[in-house]
Amino acid sequence: MLKKVLSLILVGFILTQPIVSAEEELPLLQKQTKAIVTTSHPVSKKQVNQFLADYPSLKLRNVYKHALTGFSVSGREGDLIKLKKEKGIDLVEEVTVYRAELNESIRFIGSDEARTFFDKNHQRVTGKDVKVGIIDTGIDYTHPDLVQSYKGGKDLVDGDNDPMETKEPADQATLHGTHVAGIIAANGKMKGVAPQAEIYAYRALGPGGAGDTEQVLAAIDAAIEDDVDVLNLSLGNNINGPDLPISMALNKAVDKGIVAVTSNGNSGPNVWTVGSPGTAEKAISVGASTPPLKVAYAAWGLGESKDKSPLLAFQGSKPWELTYSQEIIDGGTGKPKELKKVKGKVALVERGTTTFSEKAKNAEKAGAIGVIIYNNTKGSFMGLIEEGVKIPVVSISKKKGESLIKAAEKGKGTMANFTYRMEQDLLAEFSSRGPVTVTWGIKPDILAPGVGIDSTVPSGYLSLQGTSMAAPHVAGACALLLQIHPDWTPKQIKSALMSTSKPLKNEKGMLYRTFEQGAGRLQIREALEADTLLEPSSMAFGLFTKKEGIDEHEQKFVVQNTSDKVRKYSFVVPPKENGLIWDLPASFKIKPGGKKEIVLGLQINPSQLKTGIYDGYLTLLEAGKRISLPFLYVKEEPNYPRVMGFDFGPAETKGMYHYEVYLPRGADDFGIALYEADSFRYMGLIDRAEQVPQGMIKKEVKKSDLPPPGTYHAIIFARRAGQEDQIETQIVIN
Repeated sequence: MLKKVLSLILVGFILTQPIVSAEEELPLLQKQTKAIVTTSHPVSKKQVNQFLADYPSLKLRNVYKHALTGFSVSGREGDLIKLKKEKGIDLVEEVTVYRAELNESIRFIGSDEARTFFDKNHQRVTGKDVKVGIIDTGIDYTHPDLVQSYKGGKDLVDGDNDPMETKEPADQATLHGTHVAGIIAANGKMKGVAPQAEIYAYRALGPGGAGDTEQVLAAIDAAIEDDVDVLNLSLGNNINGPDLPISMALNKAVDKGIVAVTSNGNSGPNVWTVGSPGTAEKAISVGASTPPLKVAYAAWGLGESKDKSPLLAFQGSKPWELTYSQEIIDGGTGKPKELKKVKGKVALVERGTTTFSEKAKNAEKAGAIGVIIYNNTKGSFMGLIEEGVKIPVVSISKKKGESLIKAAEKGKGTMANFTYRMEQDLLAEFSSRGPVTVTWGIKPDILAPGVGIDSTVPSGYLSLQGTSMAAPHVAGACALLLQIHPDWTPKQIKSALMSTSKPLKNEKGMLYRTFEQGAGRLQIREALEADTLLEPSSMAFGLFTKKEGIDEHEQKFVVQNTSDKVRKYSFVVPPKENGLIWDLPASFKIKPGGKKEIVLGLQINPSQLKTGIYDGYLTLLEAGKRISLPFLYVKEEPNYPRVMGFDFGPAETKGMYHYEVYLPRGADDFGIALYEADSFRYMGLIDRAEQVPQGMIKKEVKKSDLPPPGTYHAIIFARRAGQEDQIETQIVIN
């Protein structure tokens, strides 16, 4: 038996006990599901099968050797609940779904300048002989710009060694992985950041660009087995937690010497929107900035009601090039009957009910010259328009959309002026922000161009945007650094990138917050010249809970001089802030190749500080160079979202529905309330509980306990430490 063979310890993230009543427990226990099981020591397939003999419903699926020490199984949830209580088991976590997040930028960050550098073998710096693994939708390895770079891979969706992009059916075809690969290592008509790097593709996201925890873990495991040097994951979910299996697996990959790079997510501009695996502490999480590009703006209204918004282009859409003034007509949700007055005008439609492409096609058929889709929830969003739509499609926020509707008279439109301007080095509105909940770590770590990025796709080229496009810029830069410094560790690579990045300022000239941009925008030339490295590359002081008196904290970090000369360093004193006192060391020297441990002290007077996030940059000076060290600390329970990651739908068990939701720090009070979609009449609670533990909550409910079939407005609420947050969404009961 496994429990007799291994000595195991609890690792801190376990399957949360569902909140169930006695009569609901039986169907829940019968639910068929898949889960990841981890142990503190490696296990063999034979050992696992012997152990599972006591659980007839559980079938072994994969044994992980590298990404995690453990295995995956399928079977009844009731047996999984029993399994997690076994003495020999560390973690049992049901799989969750991950999705792909959708040549000027490459020159902009200094990739061309890198060609003037040479490695120790007198070869130009192009990423030569560095192995870069890409966990994504696969790669069109027949593309002429990728033929030279592609060296092999695995398909974790179909279980073979052919990681080709999904081609059929047409509406589920993918291109994301090929686009990512081109940014890293295209070597043909287009040149990537590291054109001579070796690409290994791991297809973990299948038709439509979706895959689950099990597939992504298997891909990480395969990449470790193949001994890749750099690993790019331009994928993610919307759960801001450090303890999800993918984030933990990436940390382990880094411990094994792999530089892990991941996208930070496309759920900005709100704070706390970074999702896993962008939450992995040891990975390099990348947010999106703007390369030099022309940005379209719409302005409307007069006097005090005058408003303005950038227009975020949909992927696959024609560029927005409308000039002068155009009339905008409210087109409802984009159904044909709502678009009768849009001929020769711009249609403004709300997100939801129908697909983006259906809205665009309906508007085009009705004679519209363009479509603006506004969000049905807070923040900006991105989308993909299918081929065949000949009018431009853009998005704006819910707030701006409602402002446009308000500006229009009932039954008529409003005039808007379209202007264009060149922008660069601004934080993309869609780029997810941190910090990370629970650990209060800084994410993203760094920014790279992620707007209007041209790259390879099956049968050609396409411009896409997202942090998915930003991450491979950094992965390519890692390949360049490893060609020059093949003996550097992932921590050293991360430091070289972060300590030489350019902190960006917003349109008002103010620095973006550390949890918005990390250390700043990638600068490849400066990173290749870096000879002072910091470990860690950013400092999270954690959560301060003291109510009175002085709260004293220390953080240690190491300064390494990799040059052949003595270096002298000194700190710039941070701006004075009430309630904070820094204890910084005096100037110091480090010999060639030497290291020095530095202790930073921070004293906090809680009575002079409000609850919330405090952050900034410490600056280390060396012979005119400014080396940046982002820092962050949190006082008491800040305004992080108390609830996130809600999903609802039919369960595999007949007559049952299921939901799941993530509570970053648990909840004093939690519930799900339903209302009629049109009248907003209260229809009752799906669930209600107090003192709910931290983590992912999963539960099944009987269809007979739900309202009649139809579309309902759901409000999911959670309260902790006096703050309550809600998710509002539409759910369908069939």
